[in-house]
Amino acid sequence: MIGTLNALVDLVDADSGQEIDVAAFARAHGTTEYHLRRMFSALAGMPLTEYVRRRRMTLAGAELAAGAPSLLDVAVRHGYGSTEAFARAFRAVHGIGPADARRHGGPLRTQPTLRFRLSVEGSTPMDVTITHRPAFALVGHAAEVPLIHVGVNPHIQAHIAAIPPEEHARLKALGNEEPAGILAVTADIDPDAPEGTPLTY
Repeated sequence: MIGTLNALVDLVDADSGQEIDVAAFARAHGTTEYHLRRMFSALAGMPLTEYVRRRRMTLAGAELAAGAPSLLDVAVRHGYGSTEAFARAFRAVHGIGPADARRHGGPLRTQPTLRFRLSVEGSTPMDVTITHRPAFALVGHAAEVPLIHVGVNPHIQAHIAAIPPEEHARLKALGNEEPAGILAVTADIDPDAPEGTPLTY
């Protein structure tokens, strides 16, 4: 699927003035239009139609800033049948009209070419040491948050961000045991608990 998405991105730039037959492209790559659009949106953070519009306006903006003599030629080259429709789309992306871009060169908002890559995480082993310590007291701020197995837990991030910096310093100064510093401690959770299970952080 990564290769298919990159081929679709290349097609967007190669045929800037043509309507892309996404259904035919998907069939040729052994998938469906629905699945292709869904994967694109999930990974790119925007629908395919929005990416196509941004890329076409990026390329058109570069031509106009370089002094393209005819607005109509630029509009047609990027798939628009009239300068009015082109101007509306251009302004929606760049915040200025195409004539202004040609006269002043900008400011323009650019959409870089997307490139999808497969990233594998967790392949590096983590060294863990289990030590037995005598009983000691924990002092701090607790919050109940849902368990999240993959990635950063935004609930924990929000909890930490809500603690003032001076309180961080006060808690750190209270520590008189090893390991030193502020500890991140979780409790009341089974190691095999499903995602979403409440835990105390």
